[in-house]
Amino acid sequence: MREELYKWKYQKLAEVVLENFAKRGINGHYVNSGEDVIPLLKKLIPPHSSVAVGGSLTLSETGVLDFLRKNDYDFKDRYAVKTPEERKKIHAETFGVDYFLSSANAITMRGEIVQLDGHGTRVAPMIYGPKKVIIVAGMNKIVPDIESARERIKYIAPMNARRLGLHTPCTTTGICMDCRSNQRICETYVIISDSSAHKDRYTVILVGENLGL
Repeated sequence: MREELYKWKYQKLAEVVLENFAKRGINGHYVNSGEDVIPLLKKLIPPHSSVAVGGSLTLSETGVLDFLRKNDYDFKDRYAVKTPEERKKIHAETFGVDYFLSSANAITMRGEIVQLDGHGTRVAPMIYGPKKVIIVAGMNKIVPDIESARERIKYIAPMNARRLGLHTPCTTTGICMDCRSNQRICETYVIISDSSAHKDRYTVILVGENLGL
C-alpha cells in the first residue's frame, strides 16, 4: 500500500512539474523507475555522440555510467582519469560535447532547476557549451520553491562532502557549518529558471523513485 501511494503521489507531482517545464522551454519525461532511464537515453542520445557527465550518484545508481562506457559513444569519462592533468583535460573537453548528463540537487514545483557546486565543473557545462543537457533526477529532489531548494541542499551537503572523502566541519558534525574550509563544496549556486531562448537544450528525466542524495 505504501509503495502504491508513493507511486501515485510521484506521478501527480511529476505532472505539475512537467507542465511547468514546458512553459520554460525545458523538455521533460517521467519514468516509473531507474530501470526505465537507459531505454529512454537510447532514444535521446544518437550513437557516436560525444558525451560527458557531471559528478552524480544518481547516474551511477541508474546504470547510466556503465551504459555510456559499454556503448558506441565518445564518452569523456571523468571517473577514468588518473592524474590532475588528465582531469583538467576532461573538464575542458566537456564544454564541446554533444550531450552533457548530470543530476540535480533540487527541482522546484515551478520547474526551476537548482544546483550547488564546488569547483564549477558540473554547473558550468550545464549553462554553457554542450549542445544538449540531460538531467536525471529522482522525485525526492522535488521541492516547493527556491528557498526549500536551498534548505534541501544545505541538509544534504554534509553527506555529499563525506561521500567525496573531504575533511570539512560538516563531515564531523553532519550539519552545514557555513565553513570557510579550503575543501568546501558549497561555493556556487546556479538556478536554471528558463530556457525559452535555447528551447530543447535541456531535457529532464524525472524518476518515480528516491535516487541520489
